[in-house]
Amino acid sequence: MSPSKFFCYFCLSFLGGIFISSFNNSNILIFSLLFLGISYVFLFFKTDKALILGFCLITAAFGIFYYKTIDLKIEKSVFYLDSQKVNFVAIVVEEPKIIENKAEIILKIENLSGAKGKVLAKVNGNFQYGDRVAVSGVLTEPPVFKRFNYKNFLKSKGVYYLIKNPEIELLSKNSGNKIYSKILNLKNKLREIINSNLKEPENSLLAAIILGDKEKIPDDFKEKLNKTGSRHITCVSGMHISILTLILMSILIGFGFSRSKSFYLTIIFILFYIFLIGFQSSAIRAVIMGSLYLFAQKIGRASESKRALVFTAFLMVLFNPYLLRFDVGFQLSFLAVLSIGLFSPFFERIFYFLPNVFNLRNIFSMTLAAQILTIPILLYSFSSFSFVGPVTNILIIPLLPYIMFLGLFFAFLGIFSPILAQILFSSVYLLLAYIVKIINLFS
Repeated sequence: MSPSKFFCYFCLSFLGGIFISSFNNSNILIFSLLFLGISYVFLFFKTDKALILGFCLITAAFGIFYYKTIDLKIEKSVFYLDSQKVNFVAIVVEEPKIIENKAEIILKIENLSGAKGKVLAKVNGNFQYGDRVAVSGVLTEPPVFKRFNYKNFLKSKGVYYLIKNPEIELLSKNSGNKIYSKILNLKNKLREIINSNLKEPENSLLAAIILGDKEKIPDDFKEKLNKTGSRHITCVSGMHISILTLILMSILIGFGFSRSKSFYLTIIFILFYIFLIGFQSSAIRAVIMGSLYLFAQKIGRASESKRALVFTAFLMVLFNPYLLRFDVGFQLSFLAVLSIGLFSPFFERIFYFLPNVFNLRNIFSMTLAAQILTIPILLYSFSSFSFVGPVTNILIIPLLPYIMFLGLFFAFLGIFSPILAQILFSSVYLLLAYIVKIINLFS
Protein backbone atom coordinates (compact mmCIF):
# COMPACT_ATOMS: atom_id res chain seq x y z
CA MET A 1 0.00 0.00 0.00
CA SER A 2 1.31 3.45 -0.92
CA PRO A 3 2.10 5.92 1.90
CA SER A 4 -0.51 8.38 0.56
CA LYS A 5 -3.23 5.74 0.67
CA PHE A 6 -2.24 4.69 4.18
CA PHE A 7 -2.30 8.33 5.31
CA CYS A 8 -5.78 8.67 3.76
CA TYR A 9 -6.96 5.75 5.94
CA PHE A 10 -5.34 7.43 8.94
CA CYS A 11 -7.24 10.68 8.24
CA LEU A 12 -10.55 8.83 7.75
CA SER A 13 -10.06 6.93 11.02
CA PHE A 14 -9.36 10.17 12.89
CA LEU A 15 -12.51 11.75 11.38
CA GLY A 16 -14.49 8.66 12.35
CA GLY A 17 -13.24 8.98 15.93
CA ILE A 18 -14.22 12.66 16.03
CA PHE A 19 -17.70 11.84 14.72
CA ILE A 20 -18.21 8.99 17.24
CA SER A 21 -16.98 11.21 20.06
CA SER A 22 -19.63 13.83 19.28
CA PHE A 23 -22.17 11.19 20.37
CA ASN A 24 -20.20 9.11 22.89
CA ASN A 25 -16.71 9.81 24.23
CA SER A 26 -16.61 7.51 27.23
CA ASN A 27 -13.28 6.24 28.49
CA ILE A 28 -14.53 2.64 28.09
CA LEU A 29 -14.96 3.20 24.35
CA ILE A 30 -11.49 4.74 24.04
CA PHE A 31 -9.78 1.90 25.91
CA SER A 32 -11.77 -0.74 24.00
CA LEU A 33 -10.64 0.63 20.64
CA LEU A 34 -7.06 0.98 21.88
CA PHE A 35 -7.08 -2.60 23.17
CA LEU A 36 -8.44 -3.95 19.88
CA GLY A 37 -6.05 -1.87 17.82
CA ILE A 38 -2.94 -2.83 19.78
CA SER A 39 -4.03 -6.47 19.73
CA TYR A 40 -4.34 -6.45 15.94
CA VAL A 41 -0.93 -4.76 15.58
CA PHE A 42 0.92 -7.25 17.82
CA LEU A 43 -0.98 -10.44 16.92
CA PHE A 44 -1.29 -9.95 13.16
CA PHE A 45 1.71 -7.73 12.37
CA LYS A 46 2.63 -10.01 9.44
CA THR A 47 -0.76 -9.46 7.77
CA ASP A 48 -0.98 -6.09 6.04
CA LYS A 49 -4.78 -5.69 6.23
CA ALA A 50 -4.95 -6.61 9.92
CA LEU A 51 -2.00 -4.30 10.68
CA ILE A 52 -3.70 -1.40 8.89
CA LEU A 53 -6.98 -2.14 10.70
CA GLY A 54 -5.12 -2.07 14.02
CA PHE A 55 -3.58 1.33 13.31
CA CYS A 56 -6.97 2.64 12.14
CA LEU A 57 -8.61 1.56 15.42
CA ILE A 58 -5.81 3.23 17.41
CA THR A 59 -6.24 6.41 15.34
CA ALA A 60 -10.02 6.36 15.87
CA ALA A 61 -9.43 6.08 19.64
CA PHE A 62 -7.11 9.08 19.40
CA GLY A 63 -9.83 11.01 17.54
CA ILE A 64 -12.33 10.28 20.32
CA PHE A 65 -9.78 11.31 22.96
CA TYR A 66 -8.89 14.48 21.03
CA TYR A 67 -12.51 15.61 20.76
CA LYS A 68 -13.14 14.82 24.43
CA THR A 69 -10.04 16.76 25.52
CA ILE A 70 -11.00 19.85 23.48
CA ASP A 71 -14.60 19.71 24.71
CA LEU A 72 -13.63 19.35 28.39
CA LYS A 73 -11.12 22.18 28.09
CA ILE A 74 -13.79 24.49 26.68
CA GLU A 75 -16.44 23.47 29.22
CA LYS A 76 -14.04 24.15 32.11
CA SER A 77 -13.26 27.63 30.78
CA VAL A 78 -16.92 28.61 30.39
CA PHE A 79 -19.18 29.73 33.21
CA TYR A 80 -22.80 30.86 33.08
CA LEU A 81 -24.45 33.29 35.47
CA ASP A 82 -28.08 32.92 34.45
CA SER A 83 -29.43 35.30 37.04
CA GLN A 84 -26.53 37.70 37.54
CA LYS A 85 -25.85 40.72 35.37
CA VAL A 86 -22.20 41.23 34.42
CA ASN A 87 -20.30 44.18 32.99
CA PHE A 88 -17.35 43.81 30.67
CA VAL A 89 -15.49 45.37 27.77
CA ALA A 90 -15.42 43.57 24.43
CA ILE A 91 -14.48 44.02 20.78
CA VAL A 92 -16.69 43.28 17.77
CA VAL A 93 -14.54 40.65 16.03
CA GLU A 94 -16.67 39.78 12.99
CA GLU A 95 -18.68 41.69 10.47
CA PRO A 96 -22.21 42.17 11.95
CA LYS A 97 -25.12 40.38 10.26
CA ILE A 98 -28.58 41.88 9.96
CA ILE A 99 -31.16 39.19 10.81
CA GLU A 100 -34.85 39.98 11.41
CA ASN A 101 -34.17 43.73 11.62
CA LYS A 102 -31.56 43.25 14.34
CA ALA A 103 -27.77 43.30 14.19
CA GLU A 104 -26.21 40.00 15.23
CA ILE A 105 -22.72 40.75 16.51
CA ILE A 106 -19.90 38.56 17.81
CA LEU A 107 -18.04 40.00 20.80
CA LYS A 108 -14.67 38.89 22.14
CA ILE A 109 -14.52 39.40 25.92
CA GLU A 110 -11.55 41.46 27.12
CA ASN A 111 -11.75 41.95 30.86
CA LEU A 112 -14.24 39.56 32.47
CA SER A 113 -12.35 37.35 34.91
CA GLY A 114 -12.76 33.64 34.22
CA ALA A 115 -14.69 34.07 30.98
CA LYS A 116 -13.12 33.06 27.68
CA GLY A 117 -14.36 32.86 24.14
CA LYS A 118 -16.91 34.92 22.26
CA VAL A 119 -20.43 36.18 22.94
CA LEU A 120 -23.32 36.36 20.48
CA ALA A 121 -25.48 39.44 20.99
CA LYS A 122 -28.54 40.69 19.12
CA VAL A 123 -28.85 44.46 19.27
CA ASN A 124 -30.67 47.35 17.60
CA GLY A 125 -27.63 49.60 17.30
CA ASN A 126 -25.36 50.09 14.29
CA PHE A 127 -22.01 48.52 15.23
CA GLN A 128 -19.05 47.69 13.02
CA TYR A 129 -16.08 45.33 13.08
CA GLY A 130 -13.37 46.64 15.41
CA ASP A 131 -15.71 48.60 17.71
CA ARG A 132 -14.68 48.43 21.39
CA VAL A 133 -17.83 48.42 23.49
CA ALA A 134 -18.93 48.36 27.14
CA VAL A 135 -21.44 45.54 27.64
CA SER A 136 -23.92 44.93 30.43
CA GLY A 137 -26.18 41.88 30.53
CA VAL A 138 -26.66 38.26 31.61
CA LEU A 139 -24.43 35.61 30.02
CA THR A 140 -26.44 32.46 29.26
CA GLU A 141 -25.80 29.01 27.87
CA PRO A 142 -26.95 28.49 24.26
CA PRO A 143 -29.92 26.10 24.07
CA VAL A 144 -29.95 22.55 22.73
CA PHE A 145 -33.04 21.87 20.64
CA LYS A 146 -34.54 18.49 19.85
CA ARG A 147 -33.12 18.27 16.33
CA PHE A 148 -30.47 20.97 16.49
CA ASN A 149 -27.65 21.37 19.00
CA TYR A 150 -27.38 25.16 18.84
CA LYS A 151 -24.82 25.16 21.65
CA ASN A 152 -22.32 23.00 19.77
CA PHE A 153 -23.07 24.78 16.50
CA LEU A 154 -21.97 28.04 18.14
CA LYS A 155 -18.94 26.25 19.60
CA SER A 156 -17.87 25.47 16.04
CA LYS A 157 -17.74 29.26 15.56
CA GLY A 158 -15.82 29.81 18.82
CA VAL A 159 -18.94 31.33 20.46
CA TYR A 160 -19.67 30.04 23.98
CA TYR A 161 -22.26 32.53 25.30
CA LEU A 162 -25.50 34.27 24.49
CA ILE A 163 -26.34 37.47 26.33
CA LYS A 164 -29.81 38.44 27.52
CA ASN A 165 -31.06 42.01 27.11
CA PRO A 166 -27.62 43.49 26.40
CA GLU A 167 -26.93 47.15 27.02
CA ILE A 168 -24.04 48.14 24.77
CA GLU A 169 -22.19 51.45 24.66
CA LEU A 170 -19.59 52.32 22.05
CA LEU A 171 -16.22 53.20 23.62
CA SER A 172 -14.00 53.53 20.56
CA LYS A 173 -13.70 52.47 16.95
CA ASN A 174 -10.99 50.80 14.82
CA SER A 175 -9.72 48.43 17.52
CA GLY A 176 -9.60 45.44 15.18
CA ASN A 177 -7.07 44.34 12.59
CA LYS A 178 -6.28 47.34 10.39
CA ILE A 179 -5.91 45.36 7.17
CA TYR A 180 -9.13 43.41 7.70
CA SER A 181 -10.94 46.68 8.51
CA LYS A 182 -9.85 48.10 5.16
CA ILE A 183 -11.03 44.93 3.38
CA LEU A 184 -14.46 45.28 5.05
CA ASN A 185 -14.59 48.96 4.09
CA LEU A 186 -13.96 47.89 0.51
CA LYS A 187 -16.71 45.28 0.83
CA ASN A 188 -19.15 47.97 2.02
CA LYS A 189 -18.27 50.13 -1.01
CA LEU A 190 -18.92 47.20 -3.32
CA ARG A 191 -22.28 46.63 -1.60
CA GLU A 192 -23.23 50.28 -2.09
CA ILE A 193 -22.32 50.12 -5.77
CA ILE A 194 -24.39 46.95 -6.28
CA ASN A 195 -27.39 48.40 -4.42
CA SER A 196 -27.23 51.69 -6.33
CA ASN A 197 -27.20 49.95 -9.73
CA LEU A 198 -29.60 47.05 -9.19
CA LYS A 199 -33.02 46.65 -7.61
CA GLU A 200 -34.40 43.90 -5.35
CA PRO A 201 -34.09 40.90 -5.60
CA GLU A 202 -31.34 41.15 -8.25
CA ASN A 203 -29.09 43.26 -6.00
CA SER A 204 -29.28 40.92 -2.99
CA LEU A 205 -28.83 37.89 -5.27
CA LEU A 206 -25.64 39.34 -6.78
CA ALA A 207 -24.34 40.39 -3.34
CA ALA A 208 -24.90 36.83 -2.11
CA ILE A 209 -23.19 35.25 -5.13
CA ILE A 210 -20.04 37.41 -5.10
CA LEU A 211 -19.84 38.76 -1.52
CA GLY A 212 -21.44 35.98 0.54
CA ASP A 213 -24.26 38.27 1.79
CA LYS A 214 -26.90 35.52 1.82
CA GLU A 215 -28.57 36.95 4.97
CA LYS A 216 -29.76 39.99 3.00
CA ILE A 217 -31.86 37.99 0.54
CA PRO A 218 -35.62 38.56 1.18
CA ASP A 219 -37.25 35.66 3.04
CA ASP A 220 -39.81 34.96 0.30
CA PHE A 221 -37.07 34.67 -2.32
CA LYS A 222 -35.03 32.41 0.00
CA GLU A 223 -38.02 30.09 0.17
CA LYS A 224 -38.20 30.01 -3.63
CA LEU A 225 -34.50 29.19 -3.81
CA ASN A 226 -35.07 26.29 -1.39
CA LYS A 227 -38.02 24.97 -3.39
CA THR A 228 -36.03 25.00 -6.63
CA GLY A 229 -32.89 23.44 -5.17
CA SER A 230 -30.83 26.48 -6.13
CA ARG A 231 -30.05 27.95 -2.70
CA HIS A 232 -26.46 26.76 -3.10
CA ILE A 233 -25.71 29.47 -5.70
CA THR A 234 -26.03 32.08 -2.92
CA CYS A 235 -23.45 30.35 -0.70
CA VAL A 236 -19.86 30.95 -1.79
CA SER A 237 -18.55 27.42 -2.27
CA GLY A 238 -15.99 25.39 -4.14
CA MET A 239 -17.96 25.96 -7.34
CA HIS A 240 -17.63 29.74 -6.98
CA ILE A 241 -13.93 29.51 -6.13
CA SER A 242 -13.33 27.19 -9.09
CA ILE A 243 -15.09 29.62 -11.43
CA LEU A 244 -13.01 32.55 -10.22
CA THR A 245 -9.82 30.50 -10.42
CA LEU A 246 -10.46 29.44 -14.03
CA ILE A 247 -11.42 32.97 -15.12
CA LEU A 248 -8.40 34.62 -13.48
CA MET A 249 -6.01 31.95 -14.77
CA SER A 250 -7.30 32.43 -18.31
CA ILE A 251 -7.04 36.24 -18.13
CA LEU A 252 -3.51 36.23 -16.67
CA ILE A 253 -2.25 33.67 -19.19
CA GLY A 254 -3.89 35.77 -21.92
CA PHE A 255 -1.88 38.77 -20.73
CA GLY A 256 1.35 36.80 -21.15
CA PHE A 257 2.02 35.50 -17.63
CA SER A 258 3.43 31.98 -17.33
CA ARG A 259 1.10 29.27 -16.04
CA SER A 260 3.07 29.03 -12.77
CA LYS A 261 3.00 32.80 -12.09
CA SER A 262 -0.67 32.96 -13.10
CA PHE A 263 -1.53 30.26 -10.59
CA TYR A 264 0.32 31.97 -7.73
CA LEU A 265 -1.27 35.35 -8.52
CA THR A 266 -4.66 33.65 -8.65
CA ILE A 267 -4.10 32.01 -5.25
CA ILE A 268 -3.17 35.42 -3.78
CA PHE A 269 -6.40 36.94 -5.12
CA ILE A 270 -8.46 33.97 -3.88
CA LEU A 271 -6.95 34.36 -0.39
CA PHE A 272 -7.90 38.05 -0.49
CA TYR A 273 -11.38 37.00 -1.61
CA ILE A 274 -11.70 34.65 1.38
CA PHE A 275 -11.08 37.63 3.68
CA LEU A 276 -13.64 39.64 1.71
CA ILE A 277 -16.47 37.11 2.10
CA GLY A 278 -15.74 36.28 5.76
CA PHE A 279 -13.92 32.92 5.94
CA GLN A 280 -16.82 30.66 4.91
CA SER A 281 -15.89 27.00 5.49
CA SER A 282 -16.85 25.85 1.99
CA ALA A 283 -14.60 28.47 0.43
CA ILE A 284 -11.74 27.65 2.80
CA ARG A 285 -12.07 24.00 1.80
CA ALA A 286 -11.83 24.97 -1.86
CA VAL A 287 -8.71 27.05 -1.25
CA ILE A 288 -6.99 24.25 0.65
CA MET A 289 -7.84 21.76 -2.09
CA GLY A 290 -6.58 24.18 -4.73
CA SER A 291 -3.34 24.65 -2.83
CA LEU A 292 -2.89 20.87 -2.55
CA TYR A 293 -3.47 20.57 -6.28
CA LEU A 294 -0.81 23.22 -6.92
CA PHE A 295 1.64 21.47 -4.61
CA ALA A 296 1.01 18.15 -6.37
CA GLN A 297 1.78 19.82 -9.70
CA LYS A 298 4.98 21.36 -8.37
CA ILE A 299 6.36 18.03 -7.11
CA GLY A 300 5.28 16.22 -10.27
CA ARG A 301 2.59 13.96 -8.82
CA ALA A 302 -0.97 13.48 -10.00
CA SER A 303 -3.58 14.99 -7.70
CA GLU A 304 -6.11 12.52 -6.30
CA SER A 305 -9.17 14.65 -5.61
CA LYS A 306 -10.82 12.31 -3.10
CA ARG A 307 -7.62 11.98 -1.03
CA ALA A 308 -7.12 15.75 -1.19
CA LEU A 309 -10.70 16.19 0.03
CA VAL A 310 -10.15 13.79 2.96
CA PHE A 311 -6.90 15.53 3.90
CA THR A 312 -8.64 18.91 3.76
CA ALA A 313 -11.37 17.63 6.09
CA PHE A 314 -8.70 16.26 8.42
CA LEU A 315 -6.92 19.64 8.62
CA MET A 316 -10.10 21.64 9.22
CA VAL A 317 -11.46 19.21 11.84
CA LEU A 318 -8.06 19.06 13.55
CA PHE A 319 -8.32 22.81 14.15
CA ASN A 320 -12.05 22.72 14.89
CA PRO A 321 -13.49 19.27 15.82
CA TYR A 322 -17.06 20.67 16.12
CA LEU A 323 -17.27 21.27 12.36
CA LEU A 324 -17.75 17.62 11.46
CA ARG A 325 -21.12 17.09 13.12
CA PHE A 326 -22.48 20.53 13.98
CA ASP A 327 -21.78 22.66 10.88
CA VAL A 328 -24.32 21.72 8.19
CA GLY A 329 -22.60 23.91 5.60
CA PHE A 330 -19.35 22.02 6.19
CA GLN A 331 -21.14 18.68 5.81
CA LEU A 332 -22.98 19.64 2.62
CA SER A 333 -19.85 21.13 1.08
CA PHE A 334 -17.71 18.05 1.61
CA LEU A 335 -20.41 15.52 0.78
CA ALA A 336 -21.33 17.34 -2.44
CA VAL A 337 -17.72 17.34 -3.66
CA LEU A 338 -17.22 13.71 -2.63
CA SER A 339 -20.50 12.71 -4.28
CA ILE A 340 -19.51 14.45 -7.53
CA GLY A 341 -16.17 12.65 -7.53
CA LEU A 342 -17.80 9.27 -6.93
CA PHE A 343 -20.95 9.41 -9.07
CA SER A 344 -20.49 12.07 -11.77
CA PRO A 345 -18.72 9.69 -14.22
CA PHE A 346 -21.61 7.23 -13.80
CA PHE A 347 -24.24 9.84 -14.73
CA GLU A 348 -22.12 11.11 -17.63
CA ARG A 349 -22.17 7.60 -19.12
CA ILE A 350 -25.95 7.38 -18.64
CA PHE A 351 -26.64 10.77 -20.23
CA TYR A 352 -24.09 10.47 -23.02
CA PHE A 353 -26.81 11.48 -25.54
CA LEU A 354 -27.12 14.99 -24.06
CA PRO A 355 -25.20 17.71 -25.95
CA ASN A 356 -22.31 19.21 -24.03
CA VAL A 357 -22.92 22.73 -25.32
CA PHE A 358 -22.17 25.16 -22.47
CA ASN A 359 -21.16 22.08 -20.42
CA LEU A 360 -24.82 20.99 -20.35
CA ARG A 361 -24.07 17.29 -19.90
CA ASN A 362 -21.41 17.93 -17.25
CA ILE A 363 -23.67 20.27 -15.27
CA PHE A 364 -26.60 17.84 -15.37
CA SER A 365 -24.37 14.92 -14.33
CA MET A 366 -22.69 16.86 -11.50
CA THR A 367 -26.04 18.20 -10.25
CA LEU A 368 -27.51 14.70 -10.02
CA ALA A 369 -24.30 13.28 -8.53
CA ALA A 370 -24.16 15.96 -5.84
CA GLN A 371 -27.63 14.96 -4.61
CA ILE A 372 -26.70 11.35 -3.77
CA LEU A 373 -24.78 11.96 -0.54
CA THR A 374 -26.37 15.30 0.38
CA ILE A 375 -30.02 14.16 0.32
CA PRO A 376 -29.85 12.61 3.85
CA ILE A 377 -28.40 15.84 5.31
CA LEU A 378 -30.98 17.99 3.50
CA LEU A 379 -33.88 15.83 4.64
CA TYR A 380 -32.68 15.67 8.25
CA SER A 381 -31.60 19.32 8.62
CA PHE A 382 -34.21 21.11 6.49
CA SER A 383 -36.95 18.48 5.98
CA SER A 384 -37.02 19.34 2.29
CA PHE A 385 -35.73 18.19 -1.08
CA SER A 386 -36.30 19.68 -4.53
CA PHE A 387 -37.21 17.36 -7.41
CA VAL A 388 -36.94 20.23 -9.92
CA GLY A 389 -33.41 21.04 -8.72
CA PRO A 390 -31.55 19.31 -11.59
CA VAL A 391 -33.57 21.15 -14.25
CA THR A 392 -33.32 24.50 -12.47
CA ASN A 393 -29.55 24.14 -12.06
CA ILE A 394 -29.09 23.28 -15.73
CA LEU A 395 -30.86 26.51 -16.65
CA ILE A 396 -28.97 28.83 -14.28
CA ILE A 397 -25.52 27.42 -13.45
CA PRO A 398 -24.03 28.05 -16.94
CA LEU A 399 -24.56 31.77 -16.31
CA LEU A 400 -22.71 31.87 -12.98
CA PRO A 401 -19.19 32.40 -14.44
CA TYR A 402 -20.41 35.44 -16.37
CA ILE A 403 -22.35 36.82 -13.40
CA MET A 404 -19.42 36.38 -11.02
CA PHE A 405 -16.80 37.87 -13.32
CA LEU A 406 -18.89 40.76 -14.65
CA GLY A 407 -20.43 41.46 -11.22
CA LEU A 408 -17.05 41.68 -9.48
CA PHE A 409 -15.43 43.61 -12.32
CA PHE A 410 -18.21 46.18 -12.62
CA ALA A 411 -18.46 46.56 -8.83
CA PHE A 412 -14.72 47.30 -8.59
CA LEU A 413 -15.01 49.56 -11.64
CA GLY A 414 -17.74 51.51 -9.84
CA ILE A 415 -15.19 52.67 -7.25
CA PHE A 416 -13.32 54.58 -9.97
CA SER A 417 -16.07 55.35 -12.50
CA PRO A 418 -19.63 55.17 -11.13
CA ILE A 419 -21.20 56.35 -14.41
CA LEU A 420 -19.43 53.74 -16.54
CA ALA A 421 -20.30 51.01 -14.02
CA GLN A 422 -23.95 52.08 -14.10
CA ILE A 423 -24.02 51.68 -17.87
CA LEU A 424 -22.29 48.29 -17.84
CA PHE A 425 -24.35 46.86 -14.95
CA SER A 426 -27.31 46.53 -17.33
CA SER A 427 -25.72 43.37 -18.80
CA VAL A 428 -25.44 41.81 -15.34
CA TYR A 429 -29.02 42.83 -14.59
CA LEU A 430 -30.29 40.92 -17.63
CA LEU A 431 -28.53 37.73 -16.49
CA LEU A 432 -29.79 38.10 -12.92
CA ALA A 433 -33.32 38.92 -14.08
CA TYR A 434 -33.31 35.71 -16.13
CA ILE A 435 -32.28 33.68 -13.04
CA VAL A 436 -35.00 35.35 -10.97
CA LYS A 437 -37.59 34.48 -13.64
CA ILE A 438 -36.48 30.85 -13.73
CA ILE A 439 -36.58 30.56 -9.92
CA ASN A 440 -40.02 32.19 -9.76
CA LEU A 441 -41.34 29.88 -12.48
CA PHE A 442 -40.03 26.60 -11.04
CA SER A 443 -40.87 27.43 -7.42
